[in-house]
Amino acid sequence: MTKRVHNFNPGPAALPLEVLQQAQAELLDYKGTGMSVMEISHRSKDFEAIVAEAQADLRDLLKIPANYKILFLQGGASLHFAMIPMNFRPAGASADYIVTGTWSKKAFKESQKLGTARAAANLEAENFNRLPAQSELKLDPQAAYLHFTSNETIHGVEYFAEPVPPDGVPLICDTSSDFISRPIDVSKYAMLYAGAQKNAGPAGAVVCIIRDDMLEKVPANLPTLLNYKALAEENSLLNTPPCWSIYIVGLVLKWAKSIGGLEAIYQRNQTKASMVYKVIDESGGFYKGHAKTDRSVMNVTFRLPSEALEEQFVAEAKKRDLIGLKGHRSVGGMRASLYNAVTVESTEELVKFMKEFQAKNG
Repeated sequence: MTKRVHNFNPGPAALPLEVLQQAQAELLDYKGTGMSVMEISHRSKDFEAIVAEAQADLRDLLKIPANYKILFLQGGASLHFAMIPMNFRPAGASADYIVTGTWSKKAFKESQKLGTARAAANLEAENFNRLPAQSELKLDPQAAYLHFTSNETIHGVEYFAEPVPPDGVPLICDTSSDFISRPIDVSKYAMLYAGAQKNAGPAGAVVCIIRDDMLEKVPANLPTLLNYKALAEENSLLNTPPCWSIYIVGLVLKWAKSIGGLEAIYQRNQTKASMVYKVIDESGGFYKGHAKTDRSVMNVTFRLPSEALEEQFVAEAKKRDLIGLKGHRSVGGMRASLYNAVTVESTEELVKFMKEFQAKNG
């Protein structure tokens, strides 16, 4: 039998077994073409159908209104840190950023390279262990947009209600690490974007959901492949797209619909996170969570009493096929990433191991 581990990697991350099995079955001959999806032309009707089905399924899952374009692009979310100010911040204008962790800090810094950007809040002095309240935000009513990151994978904090921008200021969100993990109201956003490799597919594709009126703001002098309007006009096919990644995203979206949609997925994700947080909260301080409030459902971050014990935890977990639990080098400790495809059964194995490890070493 093929070996499968309990995969808690932060990204690229676990994919649904059913998706991998379907991709395996279609690997050599996609729907009678006699070719793999990796071999067919991106200009073919077969691939155009893949894109159209993925767009339709995503629109259905997230209840995306008709006045939004769905694009499958490249460059990781990190490229879009630069593309967003290039496309949506006019010359001489400023943009607001809520800095709540490593990824929003990177987005803010990229924006500063290209023009004026303000930190509407910056929680770095508190080591990003919570999110700012709406009352703490210092918002510019003339900002070109307000940008935030809905889930910070490294520090383990997550928004469950959107920050509210001033009237008329577009809201833009990097939702890479909690994309399609729960229902949201897309109509509150001018743009959502997400690297696929956490919840939606393999590395290589970025999903962008952009309101039509934003595309009218794009300056004409941008390089074509950095121009959202040009990319939208060609329906993500301006140049050769990441065909295989888009295909897998499409399979993941169909899987998400088949298990009950985002409401069912969110209930399952909450169950998994509650199981791990319960062990942390009842450990008497043996496990200490990084986030004080706004604890992420996607990425549970915690420390042990010593770095030596943390190294031992990772080594022993690996022997139990519990993979990807080491925290990011910038904060240390542990991180259990509980993305959509991580099963309740895998989470139960992690919880069992955490209790046994504390019993032996506490």
